[in-house]
Amino acid sequence: MKYIKLPENKVRRLSFYLAMEEFVARYIKETECFFMWQVNPTVIFGRNQLIENEVNLNYCQANHIEMYRRKSGGGCVYADMSNIMFSYITKDLNVRFTFDKYLRMIAHVLRKLGVEAVPSGRNDIYIHGKKVSGNAFYHLPGKSIVHGTMLFNTDMENLVRSITPSNEKLVSKGVKSVRQHVTNLSEYLSISIEEFKDFIQQQMCDSEIVLTPEQVHKIKEIETEYMSDEFIYGNNPRYTLIKRQRTKAAGEIEIRIELKNGRIKNLNMMGDYFPVGDLDKALIARLQNVPYEETAVRAALEEVQMEDIILQLTVDEFIQAMFKEDLNTKL
Repeated sequence: MKYIKLPENKVRRLSFYLAMEEFVARYIKETECFFMWQVNPTVIFGRNQLIENEVNLNYCQANHIEMYRRKSGGGCVYADMSNIMFSYITKDLNVRFTFDKYLRMIAHVLRKLGVEAVPSGRNDIYIHGKKVSGNAFYHLPGKSIVHGTMLFNTDMENLVRSITPSNEKLVSKGVKSVRQHVTNLSEYLSISIEEFKDFIQQQMCDSEIVLTPEQVHKIKEIETEYMSDEFIYGNNPRYTLIKRQRTKAAGEIEIRIELKNGRIKNLNMMGDYFPVGDLDKALIARLQNVPYEETAVRAALEEVQMEDIILQLTVDEFIQAMFKEDLNTKL
């Protein structure tokens, strides 16, 4: 595996590193690539999430915490200089295989340091029942990108306050809950964060590629999309009904349905799920102009393989979410 290195050792915006992943996937002709990065305090939320649902905007703005959207699915996370972000780019396109392979690689390297790390759930790594790493993925033509956190000595209170409502009681409970379920690597290691990064690179990669200033310039061109308000904040979809459900395996799904004369005019899906297929063509297009009735929706989805569109979601779970009790009705 090749380690991708920048010509200058300096801290950049999180948007730059997301663009760097894209650049590596599109232009570096290697089977597997890997790199690590750190950022100033930043919140990063998934491509299908609404920022106002996931981020404490007032707290982030008051505390100079940057906010960016990524192109992968999954949930909202907080990162700072005491957290290391991992980026893995591979030619493997099978989602389950790629995720499993990557998580097992990282857990194996951690165990070499004496840390009892194990892959767990759909995208995490745990130590003694506590989460230390969460990961997400997306596809580009011919490549898969897996990226995620590795908590080393992150401030848990700052983490909770930046991604939860501002209600002090909720924050207090959230901090306590996070400390019970999330952990830092520094609690299990006696080495510094830089020594840890060196060890990871040595174990994961056999050589490195140093990018040129011209390649860095190309990354900055890609970065402009990630920095635009349109991409970060998005356009809130029109809707008549909001349905939300947390599934056991696929994660949280929020379906915003726009109706006209009792038929589905459009729908938009938010949440921390992992899309693996073309939502617009394979799912949403099939439901447009379909009567908003369970039998009609089920008939429209009769030939749909839902797990090929959203990881670990079934048609039954999707329909159950569509027709559960309303969360909200727009007037």
